[in-house]
Amino acid sequence: MQKQRCRWANPANPLYLRYHDEEWGVPCHDELRLFEMLNLEGAQAGLSWETVLNKREAYRVAFDGWNAELIAEYDAAKVEALMQNAGIIRNRRKIEATISNARCYLQLKQETGGLDAYLWRWTEGKTIHTDGVHVATSPLSDQISKDLKKRGFKFVGSTIIYAYLQATGIICDHDAGCDWRTPA
Repeated sequence: MQKQRCRWANPANPLYLRYHDEEWGVPCHDELRLFEMLNLEGAQAGLSWETVLNKREAYRVAFDGWNAELIAEYDAAKVEALMQNAGIIRNRRKIEATISNARCYLQLKQETGGLDAYLWRWTEGKTIHTDGVHVATSPLSDQISKDLKKRGFKFVGSTIIYAYLQATGIICDHDAGCDWRTPA
């Protein structure tokens, strides 16, 4: 019998199915992945997640394996080189936001210990389980978005942050009939 997945998981894309089955909604405490996902969710603005997911490996190469220390040092020449990289989304504002976010992340890391400590303190280390009815934002995503913006992060609106919280397992938002949904 075939397992039931969330309705958004494109059955024609094995990469998307693997993302749904192994990553989306799984509590994440890995700093590198948390930084990567924050920037990939921002890159998604105005696009489909599938578009970004299909370019994920190219992003890893283009952005030095998501090494924030290296990204924070990118200059105008590196921005121009990234603008020529057909493997990523060539949007100057999004590229520049990633560089700015790396700098903000390094500051956040000094202040809070990193994204893991920062994010999970909002929920006292617990995953929030929803009723499986998707929404675009929540009071939590509103609060985190506002705080990240205050810290200088870019492309961190409430809708982007809600998707980020879902992707990193801070919010468990699998469809009600999804076999990957875990009980509260």
